[in-house]
Order: sequence, then structure tokens, then C-alpha cells
Amino acid sequence: MTEIHPAPIEAKDFLDFVNQAQSPFHATEQAVLRLRKAGFQEIKEKDNWNNTLKRNGKYYFTRNRSAVIAFAVGGKYKPGNGFSAIGAHTDSPCLKIKPVSKKEKLGYLQVGVQLYGGGLWHTWFDRDLSVAGRVVVETEDGKLESRLARIDRPILRIPTLAIHLDRSTSAEGFKFNNETHLTPMISTVTKSLTGAPPKALKPDTEINGDIPLSEKHHPVLLHLLSKELNVDVEKILDFELCLYDTQPSAIGGAYNEFIFSGRLDNLMMSYCSVEALIRSLKDSNSLANDPNIRLVSLFDNEEVGSNTAHGADSNLLPSTFERLSLANYDGEVESHQTAYLEALPKSYLISDPSKRE
Repeated sequence: MTEIHPAPIEAKDFLDFVNQAQSPFHATEQAVLRLRKAGFQEIKEKDNWNNTLKRNGKYYFTRNRSAVIAFAVGGKYKPGNGFSAIGAHTDSPCLKIKPVSKKEKLGYLQVGVQLYGGGLWHTWFDRDLSVAGRVVVETEDGKLESRLARIDRPILRIPTLAIHLDRSTSAEGFKFNNETHLTPMISTVTKSLTGAPPKALKPDTEINGDIPLSEKHHPVLLHLLSKELNVDVEKILDFELCLYDTQPSAIGGAYNEFIFSGRLDNLMMSYCSVEALIRSLKDSNSLANDPNIRLVSLFDNEEVGSNTAHGADSNLLPSTFERLSLANYDGEVESHQTAYLEALPKSYLISDPSKRE
């Protein structure tokens, strides 16, 4: 009998990554945490990079908190040299809570969701679901602040009928309507009325016009978010939340050869890209002798066409290439007008898919 070996360290490390990356915002956060631990310095798009960038330096920046670019400058880099780049994306097919999600049917409170990307939607039925994403809150001094939120327990369910209530399933297969059937339950109406009532929004709390947030979403959902963020319900102004399966990803198979996980498209490649960049720098001589800039770009919104300010079809990567080509390094003025145009034919970009094409 073949000996059963433990799963590779890399597989377990990937599980640590994906089990904390239930939304593009959380995936970006996990990538950033790894980059910081590896000594990468955060820079801002809005800042002048000329007084910051150095050869052998390691840097990163984010856009929309859902896309990140990280790069390391070769010790022999000169403006006009090329880029060694890899591209992946932080988003995956999922269900997202609608801007107006408040629904009720047959004594149950429901949360309206919209399809994001090209998912296998039948796999979302009968799973223990929760939410993760970004919430905009008002701080004590009246400023707007974006915070990440994740509720780590099942609060939503999209149930299927028992077979004796729908005999057609046996003969015709499981058929459903995305709009009317793919709507998770969050509570019973009775419990929402008799249980501990969530703190109500102030009457004058309005978002996007004259519709109070509590008229757009069930107060029980807002209450859960307020507890998670430790803020008053009335301080929640808006959110972008993805549904996710609370069952954690795991190593499986008789010989521990499988990874059982959602979001493999494209978090596997996001993880591999970031780790590849970090590990390529462990030998300091490797970067010191590199004439190029090593770069990883993790985009958002690939699943819906990439046509956003933080998607692959934006100016995010081209503007980064241009700025790095025209920047001054180590305080020296070396760049020239055609450095960016010279760099492009010397560069390559690997689009890192999650499957064989």
C-alpha cells in the first residue's frame, strides 16, 4: 500500500491564505500582510515616488482596497529596462448583497442577492452561508471610514425542498430561477419581532437620497454588522458584501493530494504570484544582479469584464509601468523621455490562470 504523506507545507499555507480571503478586500488584505512581513514598503499612488524608490527596494500599493501591485527594483535597473510581471485577480464568482436587499416571503426574512461572475449557482444551495466585505461607517469625528467585516458564523441559507414536496426533481432534475429561488433566508419574521430588537436607525439617517438604510436592508443584518464592527447601527452608511460558505477549505483525498476549496479561481494564482515574488528575493544576490523590475499585479473585477478603475482593463498597470520607467532612483536623475516606450518591448507579463486552457 502506498504510504500516506502529510500535505505539502505550501498547500497548508495556501489554506491559511484562502480561509481568510472571503472577498476581494480580504484577499488583498491577506496579500498585503504577507508583503509587509517580507519587508515591502507601502507607497501611495497620490504621492511623488522620486524621493522614495531605490534599487533593491521592495514596494507595494493598493487601489480600492481590492487590487494590489507589488514590485522589487533590481540592483542593476536603469530607466528603460524591462518589467518581469505576473497578473492574477482577487475576485471570484459569488453572490453579492443587492443595494436594496430587504425581502420577505411566507414568514421569512430574505436577503436579496445578485449574481457576480460566471458561477455554478446550483452549488450555493443548502450551504452554511455568511457575509464578508467592506463597510463604510461614520467615525466619531464625522469622517467616512472603510472597514473590512466578516461574520464568522452561518447566518444565511438557500434551502432546497424535500423530495416529497417536489417530485419533479427526480424526473426533470433540479431547476431553479436565479431571481426568485436564489434568495437566502436570514431570520423568521416572528423571531425578528419577538427577539431582542436591533437598535433602530435615527429617522434622519439617509443614504443615497431620501431612503433610510433600514428601508433598504433588514435591521437584523445591520445589527449583525454593527456588532462585528463594534459601532452603532446608525453609523453604518453603506456596504459591499459577498456571500461565502463558512465551511473552511481543507486538504483531502486518501493520500492528501487534493485541496477542497472555493475561490480557487483565482486566489490560488494570487497566492502563488505573491509567494513567488517574495521567495525570489530570499537570495539577495538575485535581486542585486537583476536589471529588471519584478512585479505582481492582483486586479479586481476580472469576473465581470475588468472594466473598472481597479480592473485589468484600467490604467492601473500601464500607469505603474510608466511611473516606474520615468522615476528617479536613489535620488539620481537618470530617466529620459522615451524610457517607458523602451521598457515595453523588453518586458513580459504572465497572465496567471487557475486552469489549463
